Amino acid sequence: METKELIKREYNVSGMTCGGCVATVTETLEKQGNISNVKVQLEYPQATIESQGELDLDTINKELDKYTISTEKQEMELAPMPKIVKPAISKAESPSSSLPPIKLSTYKPLLIIVGFIAGVSLLVQYPFDNFSGMLWMRHFMAGFFLVFSFFKLLNLSGFASSYRMYDIVAAKWNGWGKIYPFVELALGIAYLINFAPFYTNIVTVVVLGVSSIGVIQSNLNKKKIKCACLGDVFNLPMSTVTIIEDLAMVGMGVWMLLVL
Repeated sequence: METKELIKREYNVSGMTCGGCVATVTETLEKQGNISNVKVQLEYPQATIESQGELDLDTINKELDKYTISTEKQEMELAPMPKIVKPAISKAESPSSSLPPIKLSTYKPLLIIVGFIAGVSLLVQYPFDNFSGMLWMRHFMAGFFLVFSFFKLLNLSGFASSYRMYDIVAAKWNGWGKIYPFVELALGIAYLINFAPFYTNIVTVVVLGVSSIGVIQSNLNKKKIKCACLGDVFNLPMSTVTIIEDLAMVGMGVWMLLVL
């Protein structure tokens, strides 16, 4: 059987505006039988592809649907990504700031979900005659992991694609993104029934501690990517809110370890 020549080329992909788009295009290209290696990003070259023989761009573009891949570099240079220009930039919003300002309205779904979990965890101990902060914390962590794993499992492949854009483990091993929601589900059940609390807290600290590394790196590098904390259901951008979410759970796990 004749072996086709290995070809490496750079392409423009029109229609990509966020990390979720990058993940979708990457996943689609990786499914092509003759592609051996692919790197996709928002900046040009938006796609660097190694393939056995020439790519069938017509077939690939039909699969990409709302994105279009081409070899024309000029398209990207003449039509850059749209930007919002403000008349004046305050010091707090200047490019030198480490992170963009947070708009709480953007995170309304996340805040409502966390608020519901915190409230239900509190009401479990009604009428609060012997209220226990530790019991509230355990119930909160159980609810957090159960609810967040639910949203991730609604679209497991979509979550895995978005998660690999910033998690240091998922970036090297794509399977971790498909396992992670089940790890959260197991932790939620473990906290709910108070199963092996020492080991449950150890796993929480390690798993979320490692996960927060990628979140912090993405924020420091000002990467405009989608946060996968609520799976592929909500379009939440990565920000300091995500860092606080991860580190708060790590902190709770450490605290519970100290008082055991």
